[in-house]
Amino acid sequence: MKKIGILTLLLLFLTCGCGSVDVTKVMGDFEEKVNKSKSYVLNGSMEIINNDDTFVYSVEASFLKDEYYKVRLVNQTNNHEQIILKNTEGVYVVTPSLNKSFKFQSEWPSNSSQSYLLNPLLNDIKKDANTTLEETDDAYILKASVNYPNNNELAYERIYFDKDMNLERIEVCNSDDVVKIKVTVKSLDLKAGLDSDDFVLGDLISSDCCSTNTCDDNNKCETKNDTSDKSDKPDKKTGSIEDIIYPLYIPSETYLTSKEVLDTDTGDRVILTYSGNKNFVLVEEVASVSSEFEIIPVYGDPLLLNDSIAALQANSIYWTSNNMEYYLTGNDLSEDELLSIATSLTNADIITSKQVEK
Repeated sequence: MKKIGILTLLLLFLTCGCGSVDVTKVMGDFEEKVNKSKSYVLNGSMEIINNDDTFVYSVEASFLKDEYYKVRLVNQTNNHEQIILKNTEGVYVVTPSLNKSFKFQSEWPSNSSQSYLLNPLLNDIKKDANTTLEETDDAYILKASVNYPNNNELAYERIYFDKDMNLERIEVCNSDDVVKIKVTVKSLDLKAGLDSDDFVLGDLISSDCCSTNTCDDNNKCETKNDTSDKSDKPDKKTGSIEDIIYPLYIPSETYLTSKEVLDTDTGDRVILTYSGNKNFVLVEEVASVSSEFEIIPVYGDPLLLNDSIAALQANSIYWTSNNMEYYLTGNDLSEDELLSIATSLTNADIITSKQVEK
């Protein structure tokens, strides 16, 4: 009888999988860590994969309860730095090298998935009733659907933890199981000790401005102990456009109907007008550094557009890439078409004026 009892217990042990971890346990452990953290700093890298092109960023994401965020993204190809900031004043996308910032009327980041922020990751797995868990020899992998309103191609994400429940990486995939975004976590401090002073807009602007000026959210810079008349001078002309960049994607039955090159105080400006089935205008100009910190109000959302953070509105999009500023607008364009045109301009293989003229 004792032998039978021992055998029965052994079979029960093997059948119930004692010692294994289920999806509820992993989700609960992750939720507990996120909710207990009053502030955190995540450091890592992010890859944006667009067909044959891969755009690599270094990422530093900071969070403070409640609803303070600061995400510093540096493009590893051209060292272009932009910062997404959310504080009690609003949501900003700051480009320190240009002394410029967009201020958004936006619910970011709660209105979409964000692969480098813990709270949106937690929201994704909690909202998906079909979140699953895969266990390997050295990892737990949660799989959940994602919400990227401006990119319908992205379908789900895989969130990787080691066996001590340390977050290792996040992969966002399309419906064909192709990885389109990959975030690798190098370090995560869940007890960062941040406070609201770490999320001040004025601390993010260019040192060239801040060394002599104090800037506030109302787009005012107050000169300190500086006898120069820098703030009274127009922005310095930054150069000419050697090659006009043309979009690789154009809606059907739509054609370039005019090209205008203007010489402005800050550099060349090109206006390309497309007409036909889908009318739109594309403006390109050399990026200029504002002599005073400039805040531009936007009614839309910040959007990661391959190699830059763009400002997306209802019928227009603005972004900076490789020392060029782009503005694209068209009432006839759907959002998908708007983004397709913009994305085609940021690809590595671009069409320039010299290629068009051949």
